[in-house]
Parts: sequence; C-alpha cells; structure tokens
Amino acid sequence: MATVNFSVPDDVKEAFNLAYEGQNKSAVIAELMREAVERAARKKQHQTAIANILQRRAAIEPVSEEAFQTAREELR
Repeated sequence: MATVNFSVPDDVKEAFNLAYEGQNKSAVIAELMREAVERAARKKQHQTAIANILQRRAAIEPVSEEAFQTAREELR
C-alpha cells in the first residue's frame, strides 16, 4: 500500500476531522480518492461525447424549417 502526503488548509483539516470523527481517516480518504477518480473519468467521457456530437453536427447540413415541417407531416 502506498503512502500519500499532501497539505490542506487548516479549516479543511478541522472540518474533515469533525465530520469523520471516530472513523479510519485513511479508509475515508482512500474512498474519497476513488470517488474523485471515478468522477474525473465520467467527466472525461462526457467531454468526449460532447466533442463527438459537436463534430457530427458540424458535418451535417442544416435543414430548413419548411423541410423539417414537411418531413414531420409526412411521418404522421
């Protein structure tokens, strides 16, 4: 198992110690780090998906309102 050393503001340390009093702080931090890694991975997936959508939209020619309404009526 690895050891991680980092600095945090005193108010964050105090709030953390109060919030997780009586709990294994190492386990809590490890779980919070796992959640942060998962959140970062989801964010990257979302950014990639948005970039793909925008790229596809840029390659499609716009449809006029009239053509849209015609197609809509035909499909009803």
